[in-house]
Amino acid sequence: MSTPEQYDAIVIGSGEAGKWMSWHLGSQGQHVINIEDERIGGACPNVACLPSKNVVHSAKVAQYFQRGAEFGMVHSDWRVDMAGVNARRQQLVDGNLQAHLANYAKSHAEIVMGFGRFIAEKTVEVALNAGGTRTLRSDRIFLDTGSRATIEPIPGLAESSPPTHIEALELTVLPEHLLVLGGGFIGLELAQAMRRFGARVTIIERNPSIAHREDPDVIEGIEQLFHDEGIEIVADANITRVEGTSGKSVTVHLTLPGGETTLQGSHLLVATGRTPNTQNMGLELVGIKTTPAGHVQVNDRLETTAPGVWAMGDCAGSPHFTHISFDDFRTVRDNLTGAHRSTTGRQVPSCTFIDPELAHVGLTESEAKKQGIPYRLAKIPMLTNLRALTLSETRGFLKALISENDRILGFTAFGVGAGELLPVVQLAMSANLPYTAIRSLIVTHPTISEGLVSLLSSVPPLTPDGPTPPSH
Repeated sequence: MSTPEQYDAIVIGSGEAGKWMSWHLGSQGQHVINIEDERIGGACPNVACLPSKNVVHSAKVAQYFQRGAEFGMVHSDWRVDMAGVNARRQQLVDGNLQAHLANYAKSHAEIVMGFGRFIAEKTVEVALNAGGTRTLRSDRIFLDTGSRATIEPIPGLAESSPPTHIEALELTVLPEHLLVLGGGFIGLELAQAMRRFGARVTIIERNPSIAHREDPDVIEGIEQLFHDEGIEIVADANITRVEGTSGKSVTVHLTLPGGETTLQGSHLLVATGRTPNTQNMGLELVGIKTTPAGHVQVNDRLETTAPGVWAMGDCAGSPHFTHISFDDFRTVRDNLTGAHRSTTGRQVPSCTFIDPELAHVGLTESEAKKQGIPYRLAKIPMLTNLRALTLSETRGFLKALISENDRILGFTAFGVGAGELLPVVQLAMSANLPYTAIRSLIVTHPTISEGLVSLLSSVPPLTPDGPTPPSH
């Protein structure tokens, strides 16, 4: 083994947590190296969050063309240019890369392209993408290696060369008929976008419904939305085998409650979950344990089972959101300087960028009932929101779960601009304020945010026996 190069910190992976840790430590004058084997900046700015929302918005524009008469617009023939959609996405990705490179230069953190693995305690070998190796050593090592789309061992699936979200976002030709494996939120976002571009779309879901972890009213709302847009849903489906090649012709063999059937399409998109990138890294060599699912085992401070090694983001089993990975970075950063931050009990807000959006924080009704937590339910349709009326975007609803001491237990918004409603609710929840603090605000008219005042003005009063979960 060659003499290791000494660093103050080694960061493996340049996703949200890894790049911020590199920039933070580098800007403090520390000698930091960030190892990345694929895309500088990780998935979010390159192949996930930002590019996908870019494409989703292009699909929204396509829908506006389809709805032109509704807004008094008379237009001639129009068409979707998928090459143009892709070019707009690529322009965003290219800009993101330049912004990241500028941050590395500004912070003086070194970025190197290659695959890093442990070869001894506190020692990492990098197989450089350009060829050759480097051996690095540090007393502090941070892992942020992310996750990848899961390709399940279904006969014929891998051989059909199915695109994941990465390749789907790069399509320059519209699929004739897209089969989407998985009714989770990656699959739902891309299914709706491709349908709005003009493709026929069928979602194949193994569970009894798409978005199966959501409350029944949310599931019903999304299913009705997709039905209205012409998206087919095949649920309770067990895939037995796949034949053909995605991009040409592909056949999926299914077992349904009513028997066996087949579905044929031109393209097959796999969106059935995520697998952590923790293989072949030599973790066991240095005593870093992993979970049965393959995530790096960490405590509530994101410390691994090896001294001086931390794991953050998807690879650590944190909720798979960029904003959670960023909070992982903040947790480790602060604890390095003597703080006592913990990931236990933190807020995990989410927003799914179907249209209209689905945003959520705190408990769902299903979770509250399962845990036996009493609540009062406030719920109003988006149809009552005057701003939504002006936009002709009245689908969906807002709902909140309120405790007996007037605290907000959970909030769900399924409607236009739903994600933008989360911060004020989160602030009230984190500051332990009663829901009346939001209800009493003077909110600008007409805005979507007025819906929060309307929603929280509809909270039912306490009964003599206190709040009880309503029956459905």
